[in-house]
Amino acid sequence: MAKLTSRAEDYSKWYNELVVKADLAENSSVRGCMVIKPYGYAIWEKMRDEMDKKFKETGHQNAYFPLFVPKSLFEAEEKNAEGFAKECAVVTHYRLKTDPNNPAKLIVDPDAKLEEELIVRPTSEAIIWSTYKNWIQSYRDLPILINQWANVVRWEMRTRLFLRTAEFLWQEGHTAHATRDEAVEETEKMLEVYAKFAEDFMAIPVFRGIKTPSERFAGADETYCIEALMQDGKALQAGTSHFLGQSFPKAFDVKFTNKEGKQEYPWASSWGTSTRLMGALIMTHSDDLGLVLPPTLAPIQVVIVPIFKGEDQLAEISEVALEIQSKLRAKGISVKFDNDTQNKPGWKFAEYELKGVPLRIALGQRDLENKTVELARRDNLTKETVSIEGLDTYIEELLKTIQSDIYNKALKFKEENITKVDSYEEFKKVLVEKGGFILAHWDGTAEEEEQIKQETKATIRCIPLNNEQEDGVSLISGKPSKQRVVFAKAY
Repeated sequence: MAKLTSRAEDYSKWYNELVVKADLAENSSVRGCMVIKPYGYAIWEKMRDEMDKKFKETGHQNAYFPLFVPKSLFEAEEKNAEGFAKECAVVTHYRLKTDPNNPAKLIVDPDAKLEEELIVRPTSEAIIWSTYKNWIQSYRDLPILINQWANVVRWEMRTRLFLRTAEFLWQEGHTAHATRDEAVEETEKMLEVYAKFAEDFMAIPVFRGIKTPSERFAGADETYCIEALMQDGKALQAGTSHFLGQSFPKAFDVKFTNKEGKQEYPWASSWGTSTRLMGALIMTHSDDLGLVLPPTLAPIQVVIVPIFKGEDQLAEISEVALEIQSKLRAKGISVKFDNDTQNKPGWKFAEYELKGVPLRIALGQRDLENKTVELARRDNLTKETVSIEGLDTYIEELLKTIQSDIYNKALKFKEENITKVDSYEEFKKVLVEKGGFILAHWDGTAEEEEQIKQETKATIRCIPLNNEQEDGVSLISGKPSKQRVVFAKAY
């Protein structure tokens, strides 16, 4: 098995190789689109199932809306339309026909032009709010708390598996409320759902914050986000939650009669995460040997590899291995007993290391005699000999330890890579020599933000929530500032 390029040598190449070699995804025959392979999709399913559970616990229901958005609906909310215009795939015709000059080929039938072009959804606010117009008449119809699991298309020229593809999978929540306060509360609540999911389930520590006006979602009054730090010192936006105000209800003339009998526009929120989280997972935890998966997200949490000579030994080992497997499964732990005879144990060890399986049990003839197994942890590469007696309970606790150890390692890395700076020179120096999150004062203007972005490629990732107030002066203009914001280079 060919070794991965190391992270130190070429982080980008390491990432691309790992995604392919660990069987997560591959490029497809459609430019800019990916095939998510079964192992990668199994991880995404675990993310999806956990988030779906959290959405339902907070009162949301799933629905599904069309893939196509008529252009007139799409352009109804101008800021939103303008923000996505350059990334839209557009359907103009509805039929093909045989090429009269070459019967083996097909051409677009010029007589089958659509009266109105259809946009392949880059996001669903327009199609959903045009639907809500029929659903909302009275305050009794509110709130509407809907989530959709879907695919979206944003035409990207430079793509990378999971991080940026022309088509990707995501969920998008779209809610309608009777009051502004309720909509803001929903926006903040869902951000916290994302943050807890990232930290407790993905073992990724995050900054919670608000985007600056220039980084805001097109059509939002306020965008909240969670920002994670990758091992190469770059930030990755892991989820966003938007307070949309009344711009979409107004654009689609959605009104309700309030308790006083007056007509009002409802208030809106939308929020989403995508298969980009797969990129965050890989780049936060993995190493030069391959994936490192938190147990909560591992499709296989424990693999049992038999070490044997001949079929008799395999039969004897299998009996014990299957008993271990059965006890672990009874505790809800996913286990694979790899009794395949095609590949040697050494090959299997490397393969499961590459795929990030949290625990590996090696079981040989001597282990049977001693009533022990060799237990190897993927996260810190340690091995220990453990008694078969009570092994299921021991592993159950060990998986919890591994989960918290992986989180704590990522947290330590994040904290070590947060730097406060007070001058632009220092800012540029830290950005080149160290990277990571930089906390610095900013004067609140789009001009200073843009200048820093142009000169350094660093952007304001967020204004942290519950931010500590302190007097300072901004990096370039020297104007007074009351708080630091989070800068970083980002994916």
